[in-house]
Amino acid sequence: MVHEATNLITAEGLEALNAELAVLEGEGRREIAERIKTAREWGDLKENSEYHDAKNEQAHLETKIARLREKIADAVIVEEDTSGSAGVVGFGSTVVVRDPDGREQTWRIVSSHDAAPGDGRLSAESPVAVALLGRAPGDQTSVSLPRGKRTLTVVSVS
Repeated sequence: MVHEATNLITAEGLEALNAELAVLEGEGRREIAERIKTAREWGDLKENSEYHDAKNEQAHLETKIARLREKIADAVIVEEDTSGSAGVVGFGSTVVVRDPDGREQTWRIVSSHDAAPGDGRLSAESPVAVALLGRAPGDQTSVSLPRGKRTLTVVSVS
């Protein structure tokens, strides 16, 4: 099954988005409403910077909530494929690659929401992940990066 890379997410990632949305819609909205109420009590709204700051913050919060809702609505939950494609790089795979200098790197292919390259979690949308998808141990692939083209050899996939 082929998915649009921008909507891929793990079940855990979706759970985290839902939890973040719940906090923003509950506690976040309550805090902003309280700030607006307090600022209104200070009088003239035209020159009340605290009121205007709180209203701006409210607009930012509502934008963030709308974006999260959209992300959740468009999410395609993908789990590691344990069926016939074992040994091939896919969403959820952990892949070890070697560059021409012999340096090895290990990455897990995850959604953009879960990505943290410094922690070994690479977004499925990144150029490196796109170049690795569908590859098996022993395969070589080239990827164009800001510092030039790199050739990577897949060492192992799990």
